[in-house]
Amino acid sequence: MPKYDVTVTTGAPLEAVWKLLVDASSWPLWSKVDSLDTARSVGLDPGGDDGVGAVRAFRTGRTVTGERLTEKAEPRLLAYEGAFNPSMRNYRARIELRPTTNSGTVIHWHGEYETSVLLRWVMPRYLQNFMQGMAEGLARYAEGRGQAQ
Repeated sequence: MPKYDVTVTTGAPLEAVWKLLVDASSWPLWSKVDSLDTARSVGLDPGGDDGVGAVRAFRTGRTVTGERLTEKAEPRLLAYEGAFNPSMRNYRARIELRPTTNSGTVIHWHGEYETSVLLRWVMPRYLQNFMQGMAEGLARYAEGRGQAQ
């Protein structure tokens, strides 16, 4: 089963990173997704603290993918599975946060999935790079928000 595994360290405090992760509406601000598709999402928290069972639908270009939250251990772990995705099956991912000794945060984002024979050759490299960009975007945005407060 193909996998991706990225780790990024940010100077932002763990709580700031966590707040961005659990609020699906913030993802287009810091990630590679274009928008949150609220019409296809289910169970989003109006206060920005999505819980287990929520399905968060994100649009990237013309593609909409849905992710169902499966585990949440505040403020250190957010896990999800693919609810609908035209390119992947049996998708499972975990985002683990760990504080650093200097009040920053280590972001460890990893997952595994299945894909079609046609995409098997391109998807691993593409998804590794895409998820690296997601983690880096989260790290930079969280740092910027920490300085603005």
